[in-house]
Amino acid sequence: MQVRRARPEDASAIAGVHVGTWQAAYEHVFGAERLARLDVERRRVMWERSLAAGQTSAFVAEEDGRVVGWCTVGASRDDDADGELWGIYVLPEAWGTGAGPALMAAALEALRAAGFREAILWVLSDNPRARRFYEREGWGADGTEREDELLGTTVAETRYRIAL
Repeated sequence: MQVRRARPEDASAIAGVHVGTWQAAYEHVFGAERLARLDVERRRVMWERSLAAGQTSAFVAEEDGRVVGWCTVGASRDDDADGELWGIYVLPEAWGTGAGPALMAAALEALRAAGFREAILWVLSDNPRARRFYEREGWGADGTEREDELLGTTVAETRYRIAL
């Protein structure tokens, strides 16, 4: 397993992971029909622009030269926090391979290197697998929750926090 900084040419692979993981992990929340409408090409364009412009600090996990996961970090979008893990996703077939922990280590190191002292992340409250992963990696729910609308569905989200 190799983790490295994402490059613009990774945009297509990142988009594929993005859509594939949503379709696998969130079917019980959004339904297969809604998730089937996610557009890899649209995500590719978004990622290509973002990576080319340097708008995000992103990393990919590769296994045998294939991107199997990604994560992004940066300044927190919440006023009461420092840094933020904006997203971390690993293809279902790579779950349990160490890709998630390797990406998390890269994310936390990038946040520390940027001078952040703590970080937050938001997770769907009804995502027990991800929540167990975050807790194993040292994150803890901080008591903050919110509702958001994603794919036309109102979802509950829970905020996690970690000291860096």
